[in-house]
Amino acid sequence: MIPREGDLVPEVELERDGGTTLNLASYRGKKNVVLYFYPRDNTPGCTKESVNFQANLDKIKSLDAEIVGISPDSANSHCKFKDKFGLDFPLLADSDRKICKTFGVWQEKNLFGKKFWSVRRSTFLIGKDGCLKKVWPDVKVNGHAEEVVAALQGIN
Repeated sequence: MIPREGDLVPEVELERDGGTTLNLASYRGKKNVVLYFYPRDNTPGCTKESVNFQANLDKIKSLDAEIVGISPDSANSHCKFKDKFGLDFPLLADSDRKICKTFGVWQEKNLFGKKFWSVRRSTFLIGKDGCLKKVWPDVKVNGHAEEVVAALQGIN
């Protein structure tokens, strides 16, 4: 089940690109966090979403927020993805899908009659207090980064 607005965000600590770890709690009391879940590095929709967040990074940072992406890909894959597209924010590797399951975004999908499990493209806006301020459970890539900027303007 996807957490709802007002819920306290569960503990998240994962390996990130570059091999170190990142704990979302380190932002608590300091920064808002735009936490977005995406299916895979280097796929058209995920690339467009990530590049759009990068294009809005200065606006998002000016609103006292950081962007953090999560997918089941490895930290090594994330490094290559970041380098290829010039992404300047952390990407976390949820290889065992534990955090995806915790946030309710690891779901069964059906494409042309074939069932498979994948990440439901979703974004969570976490306030400085560690609570969810806004949830987008079914992200449409076009215009999404701008929606996030508008939401951030509403909480600052």
